[in-house]
Amino acid sequence: MNLLEILQKLQAAKEPVLLQDGDGEWRAAELLERLSAPRLRTEAYLQPGLYIAEISPGGYLGRVLFRLHRPDPTGESTPAGAGISRAEP
Repeated sequence: MNLLEILQKLQAAKEPVLLQDGDGEWRAAELLERLSAPRLRTEAYLQPGLYIAEISPGGYLGRVLFRLHRPDPTGESTPAGAGISRAEP
């Protein structure tokens, strides 16, 4: 799977997600418009709720490209997996 396919999948999801790197936070649609075609063809792996990582030519996980965050109505962002807990017995 490449970065383009991952961003399209996130854009189509019903739950909004912000993608954060060292330069800021973006929605998937913004990155689809902003990133170059060669960058969008980068092989990548989506760890749902946590991050998108680059896949090295050898097939190993490389550096984290984006961390995933849920937008908060108060203007803050929280990790996409935060707030999920086990059900009480």
